[in-house]
Amino acid sequence: MQKICLFILSGLAASFVTNAAPNPEMIVVCYPGGSVNEKDANGAMTSMLRVVERVGQWQENSFNSLFTAKSDECRKQMADNKPKFAITSLGLFLELRNQHNLVPVVQPKIKGLTHERYRVMVQKDKFKNLDELKGKTLGGTVLEESSFIGKIVFAGKYDPDTFFVLQKSNQAIRALRSLNKGELDAVILNEQQFGGLSSLQMDTTLDAVFTSEEIPLMGVVANSATTTADERVRFGKALEGMCSDSEGKKLCELFGVEAFATVDSAVFEPMIKLWATGQ
Repeated sequence: MQKICLFILSGLAASFVTNAAPNPEMIVVCYPGGSVNEKDANGAMTSMLRVVERVGQWQENSFNSLFTAKSDECRKQMADNKPKFAITSLGLFLELRNQHNLVPVVQPKIKGLTHERYRVMVQKDKFKNLDELKGKTLGGTVLEESSFIGKIVFAGKYDPDTFFVLQKSNQAIRALRSLNKGELDAVILNEQQFGGLSSLQMDTTLDAVFTSEEIPLMGVVANSATTTADERVRFGKALEGMCSDSEGKKLCELFGVEAFATVDSAVFEPMIKLWATGQ
């Protein structure tokens, strides 16, 4: 589900332009830790951006996009391309916001929510809390951004790199199967991954020994130094109209996104504070 949501967002991000198509705007799309194939991702983005260009009344083929699932590559592409708009994880937004003057523009709404929680799953009755997992193996796709997990998800109380033995994975289902077999002690899941648990056949019952506070979903961000307030509003309005468009609605339904909501930047202030203090 998270991979599919990325496809929606990445296509949407590639829809902004202020000039004609001969010089398309490059949009950087970052999905750390995912197993998304670059070719597949760019294909999905191309399909989606055509719809948003029409909804926003921009010239067709006004945009290109560049996708990466590696944090280091995202940092490089953000520095090299200096995009006006981008798709980043929350962790990369927090890390790069000052360097690239990033401000959130829109959030996806999934099952009526624009926030999520993270959970650490274990075999039922094997561990009671995170403290009992000290020195144990922890798997999951989100571990590509261990600083984000430590500072935001664990609110600075645990450093994943030193507290656990990390087993990063690019597929949540693979990590969960390893947990089911007892090859991992725990797996950390985001909201969408947790929501898919009921569809998996497991030999053992899994329990959450940790559930995070609500964490806002991150969608499209803008460089506030290279975009105007009017441009950001126009972009946000186009995205808000995406899922009510006859063609766009079908795509939104297919990918499990109900709507896109213009961001209230205040919801990110606690995240910015946590990132800065680590507590």
